[in-house]
Amino acid sequence: MSANTPIPSVSELTLLKALWKRQPLSAREIHDAAADELAWSFSSTRKTLDRMLEKRMVGLATVHGINVYSARLEKVDTLAAFAHDFGRRVMEMDAPLPVAMFTGSKLVDQQELARLEQMLHDWPDDEADKP
Repeated sequence: MSANTPIPSVSELTLLKALWKRQPLSAREIHDAAADELAWSFSSTRKTLDRMLEKRMVGLATVHGINVYSARLEKVDTLAAFAHDFGRRVMEMDAPLPVAMFTGSKLVDQQELARLEQMLHDWPDDEADKP
């Protein structure tokens, strides 16, 4: 993982979470999986998927004549980047977020949680990224 891992918007993250749980999925399946959280029209889901394709966050393939999407962003890397950004920009923390805040998550298992903790701990210092 690098500090250059793209950080999805909250709505993009919602669509990615649907894909991480089960992929590949059609646009309709992604829309249905995210419906409760986003309450969008189908056209809004499609437009967001198009933008995510342009950003290379998702991939597109045709299976049995149906376009299906797969996440191109790795789940733990993306969550680590999202958590690091949240801790730094929103919470103004210099230290890594405590992994305890992820305990009980339905999105990550114990192995992924351990990897996430290590990634957050080993994240490059923001000052090292500045010219």
